[in-house]
Amino acid sequence: MPFKSLSLVGLVLVSSVSLTTHAAEDWSKIEQAAKGQTVYFNAWGGGEAINQYIDWAAEQAKQRYAITVKHVKITDAAEVVKRIQTEQQAGRTSDGSVDLIWVNGENFSALKREQLLYGPWAEQLPNWVNVDTTKPVQQDFSESTDGLEAPWGTAQLTFIADRSKLPTPPDSAAALLVFAKQNPGRVSYPKPPSFHGTTFLKQLLLELNPEASVLGKPVEAEAFAKLTQPLWAYLDELHSVAWQQGKSFPASDAEMHQKLADGELLISLSFNPNEAASLIASKRLPETAYSFGFKKGTIGNVHFLAIPFNAKAKEAAQVFANFLLSPEAQAHKADLKTWGDPSVLLASKLPNQALNPSVLPTDVPTLAEPHASWVEALEKEWIKRYGS
Repeated sequence: MPFKSLSLVGLVLVSSVSLTTHAAEDWSKIEQAAKGQTVYFNAWGGGEAINQYIDWAAEQAKQRYAITVKHVKITDAAEVVKRIQTEQQAGRTSDGSVDLIWVNGENFSALKREQLLYGPWAEQLPNWVNVDTTKPVQQDFSESTDGLEAPWGTAQLTFIADRSKLPTPPDSAAALLVFAKQNPGRVSYPKPPSFHGTTFLKQLLLELNPEASVLGKPVEAEAFAKLTQPLWAYLDELHSVAWQQGKSFPASDAEMHQKLADGELLISLSFNPNEAASLIASKRLPETAYSFGFKKGTIGNVHFLAIPFNAKAKEAAQVFANFLLSPEAQAHKADLKTWGDPSVLLASKLPNQALNPSVLPTDVPTLAEPHASWVEALEKEWIKRYGS
């Protein structure tokens, strides 16, 4: 019996070694095929720090892997999704215009639903072993990623204030409304369908609903009408005391940051827990700026990289995505002097970094995103009610 057990253990060990060797050989072939390829990386181009980081990563890819990365600067991933859909409808099943896309949420859901993604590939990347799988790296807005996209960074709704003007921040949606009434004209949020504005709506929807679990399912008309009723009632009250009486809204989080710096608003918001620290470092906010969240948590998610089904440089796209998941690239991205985008890797894989007091406190819980289908429904109804 002991001999049989030993043989079984030996068989398992040999099998594991064989699988590891096979995976290494497969990855080596991918790296060889990637050499000389050009990756057209479609990623948001509206942030200077982000653009500079992508430029740095592209230089590294060129030096290390003989890959050329072209940053195609986009304003809305939905437009890229439409382009991929158009190519598929035209029969362009190879040599597509997009090799890698920065994506999540409803855009990923649409691409997956219409089978417009290559894969699975993400969990076969060598650097997948460094990923912190306790984070929602395998769920994207309640949609299973199924290895069709690789995690790149984490995000969480973060409120920003100036301690010299607001020493004790509101710690809930209800408290925020009370604060707004006490400070008329000094509270607002970005106009939906801007990403940050829609995220604020989802935050309120989650907090104002005891049946938040329903939000993880595809939206249905009856549930939408019932669950959004407290949201619209809340916004009606908020808008009556908000900046510009709720008849106008900041266009973006960047505009809110500026109004916070100017003293026009008392609270700004971001989807980057480190952004206040970055804004302080770049002298765009005073050193008294700080981040806060609600005591029950704020909405958060992971953003990803995906490869379209008809990408021309599938191998190079995987090699570049794997580099972006490396401890070196993730630590550089998380550096407040670079971008400040939080890592998706295990903390043990990253160099120790001192906690900056202006980043979002780690004890603020992360609330899961509603199902991606709620986004469009919320935006349409908001525009119908308040858009004019």
